[in-house]
Amino acid sequence: MAKRSFVFPGQGSQQVGMGRDMYEKYPAARDIFDRANKALGFDITALCFGGAEEELKKTVNAQPAILTVSVACLAVMRQMGLRPDTAAGHSLGEYTALVAAGALNFEDAVTLVRLRGQYMQEAVPLGEGGMVAVLGMETGKISDICSGLSGPDGVVEAVNLNCPGQVVIAGDTRSLEKAVEVLNERGARKCLPLSVSAPFHSSLMRSAGEKLEASLSRVKIKDPEIPVLSNVTADYHGKTAEIKDLLVKQVSSPVRWEECVRKMIGDGTGIFVEVGPGKVISGLVRKIDRDVEVKNVEDSVSLEKILASFGEVS
Repeated sequence: MAKRSFVFPGQGSQQVGMGRDMYEKYPAARDIFDRANKALGFDITALCFGGAEEELKKTVNAQPAILTVSVACLAVMRQMGLRPDTAAGHSLGEYTALVAAGALNFEDAVTLVRLRGQYMQEAVPLGEGGMVAVLGMETGKISDICSGLSGPDGVVEAVNLNCPGQVVIAGDTRSLEKAVEVLNERGARKCLPLSVSAPFHSSLMRSAGEKLEASLSRVKIKDPEIPVLSNVTADYHGKTAEIKDLLVKQVSSPVRWEECVRKMIGDGTGIFVEVGPGKVISGLVRKIDRDVEVKNVEDSVSLEKILASFGEVS
């Protein structure tokens, strides 16, 4: 029988109104939002449901908001008997996967990602770095071009290895602009600037990792109850000490998402369920392998669909 993997979205999946339907219909989801408000010391529920879009998009807000909505969906699914064999998350989503695996307490996770967002934003001043999605070019070619343009005067790197034909690069503004020019000249189908405020997952984020290391040292992490993929290694997390080390490295290392998905498929996953707002991860999984089954849960309608397809009853 095919294994079932839960996969969790990262930053960029946020949207005003996310999670409201689950909150209104299921006490288990309401409990998660209430716990998030208390842990963070402000009303993140109001921000998710009706906050200004510009506020929700801020890294320091988007990260805990997406994690909260994803865990709220997860809590309801658990009550209804839906559980994964393995878990993985894209960037920020890796923290949600660790919550799903029982390795990380929810309150610790939501507090950590709030700090993570703050540290990542502080690492590079606003307007001095960014990210661009490169479509229609081989990963190796993109990496080679970026390596050739990086040096003492600037950095540009391939940082999100998402799926065939989609790689995100990041760096300081000047190097990023030069890279786009060269990539277009050498045959990239399209280069799309992303609406983010910093060059996430590039080596320019190392100072953020150092700050995060101090915060992680104060948090208790347990061994995962189910296998969880690391973005850094595209392999399973090991014991507690290794998890903390990889979460530090993750901030300034490429997200090897395509490899993570292929690893899960190779180990028997035939059903992927994206848990949380949006369908970004579902789209990436489909581009990696058309033969696997891909579903998502972000509201009561999508939840009912998945319950029907899995033959579960609430």
